[in-house]
Amino acid sequence: MPVLFESQYNPPTTFFAALAGADALWLERHEHYHKQTYRNRCLILTNQGVKPLTVPVVNGNRSEKVLTSALEIDYRQNWVHTHWRSLQTAYGGTPYFEYYADYLRDIYWQKPALLFELNVALLRFYLRCLRLPIPVEFTTEYRSSYPAAVVHDRRDWLTPKASAAPEPDTTSGTGHPRPYLQTFGKDFVPGLSILDLLFMQGPAAGSFLT
Repeated sequence: MPVLFESQYNPPTTFFAALAGADALWLERHEHYHKQTYRNRCLILTNQGVKPLTVPVVNGNRSEKVLTSALEIDYRQNWVHTHWRSLQTAYGGTPYFEYYADYLRDIYWQKPALLFELNVALLRFYLRCLRLPIPVEFTTEYRSSYPAAVVHDRRDWLTPKASAAPEPDTTSGTGHPRPYLQTFGKDFVPGLSILDLLFMQGPAAGSFLT
């Protein structure tokens, strides 16, 4: 059965764990943008703890009236350099940073005009890295709900707010990845971007999703 998600920027590992066993991934293309979500934000782990990286959008204060798929990235801010430097600082010493760095740099330096385009380009790259060969399809209209027999609706199931952890998804994979060794700290930190898992585990990353 398909799983329905909103597009997300460098999605958390839980996003991909929820795809285990799915027939397809549906991406919501016709919703209105929601601020302070994973749509333009991801979480990475640094030596000072969890750090959010946010993609600035044009007219951000009014963006909730704009379709997510039409939302423009604000390149007047040098956010690409800032995000890349943050990734280098946090993960430059990990086993697989250099393994993926050139591919990621190519995506960032293409500077897609739209947030949705950036998110989809990154998503397709991560699916290849994780060996998740499922088709990515896009909604053709907005629906507030879908029959449970048609699709597993996971829109806004994940949130960067620490107080709102998702319930385990028992209908599509486990819903949560297995803990793995991380760069900083002794306790496993959940909810981080898929980049954290990829940089630490490389080609074996997909085995931690089920």
